[in-house]
Amino acid sequence: LIGFTWTMLQPMMMMGVMHIAFSTIFRFNVDNYPVYVLAGLLFWNFFSQSIVTSMNSLRANGGLIQKLPVPKSVFPLAVVISGVINLLLALLPLLALLVVTGHPLRPAMLFLPVSIAIAALFTLGAGLLLAPLAVFFHDIVELIGVILQIVLFLTPIMYPMAIVPERWHWIIRFNPVRSILEVFRDPIFYGKVPPASHLTVAALLAIALFAIGAFAFSRTSRRITLYL
Repeated sequence: LIGFTWTMLQPMMMMGVMHIAFSTIFRFNVDNYPVYVLAGLLFWNFFSQSIVTSMNSLRANGGLIQKLPVPKSVFPLAVVISGVINLLLALLPLLALLVVTGHPLRPAMLFLPVSIAIAALFTLGAGLLLAPLAVFFHDIVELIGVILQIVLFLTPIMYPMAIVPERWHWIIRFNPVRSILEVFRDPIFYGKVPPASHLTVAALLAIALFAIGAFAFSRTSRRITLYL
């Protein structure tokens, strides 16, 4: 019960903090900022938590892996599936916030399953790529945690792109996480299906990262048991 409640409560609490910090103290104009930031936080929580948990999944299940001939890729996959379920649950307070704030509920929100599928494929690819590294090099988990913090602030989750100085736009534009975020947030906040160009880029990024992750995992999976 606590876990179920926390899935919905944690992003709502973060949304409140960000709303006070960025629309009151560091002011900029974003219509219905709570919806803007909550949609971004839901995606980010799913992405970052799934990656960190995927990296720990092989070591956490080391005893099972050593005793049973279970496919090792099942563990990162199970993490991402669990993350998707938590993301779906977390959409409930977002829906309530849309209603309370009078944000329009447009038909484009029916596109969300596609957005979530792209985000899940992208996240699974990252998890498959990083999970073996966490077995071979234990400190990589802490390093990725720091990198995720940097990526968080380089992704327009808490702020709009408009406030970023023009000379720094290229950093955010070439941030692959930003592309996945836009595909997720567009149907919720802007009430539109992502443009074909954005959707194509996000889908190609997700497929490419999944292919790289699956290939890297398959090449290293036989060695994983030796390091557990």
